[in-house]
Amino acid sequence: MKPFSAEDSAQTQTLPRTSGFLVGSKILTLDGELPVEHLCVGDRVITRDTGMAVLQAIHVTQTECNLVAIAKGALGQNSPLADISVPVDQQILLRGWRAVALTGKKQVLSAVGSLTNNEFIRPVGLQRVRLFSLTFAKPHILYVDGLEMECSCQKATLRAAA
Repeated sequence: MKPFSAEDSAQTQTLPRTSGFLVGSKILTLDGELPVEHLCVGDRVITRDTGMAVLQAIHVTQTECNLVAIAKGALGQNSPLADISVPVDQQILLRGWRAVALTGKKQVLSAVGSLTNNEFIRPVGLQRVRLFSLTFAKPHILYVDGLEMECSCQKATLRAAA
C-alpha cells in the first residue's frame, strides 16, 4: 500500500474558500456606491479590469466563517474608507510598494488573512454572517469599501455538443 502523500491530490481534501461580501459592504456601481444588499441582477458594477460588468446573479448565504477586521486607512489613504470586516479568504489586490514589500511584484492578489498584523489588520475569529456572492460572466476586481477585491464567481458557460 502506498503511504499517504500531501502531493497525492486523490487523497488530499481541499478546504473550501470562504469569500464574498458582508452586509453593508459598499460596491462601486455606475449609480454610485451601493450596499451589497441593495444590488440587483442587471446592475452595472465598475471593475478595475474591464471598466464595467453586468451583475448576472446574487447568491446570499448564512454561514460561519473566520473574519479579519481592517482599520480605516490600513492599506493606504482611504483604503478602506471605514473600519470593515471581511472573510479571511477574500482576495485583495495590492499594488505599489505594499505589493513589492510582500512579494517583490508590482501587484498581487492576496488573501486578507495573510496580511494580519494584529494591530491594523487583525483576526476577528469565527462569526455567523450573511455573505453575498456576486456572479459575473468572468472574474473581476471590484471596488469595495475603497479596496480592490476579487470577485471570482462566474456563470458556467454551456456549450452545445458538436
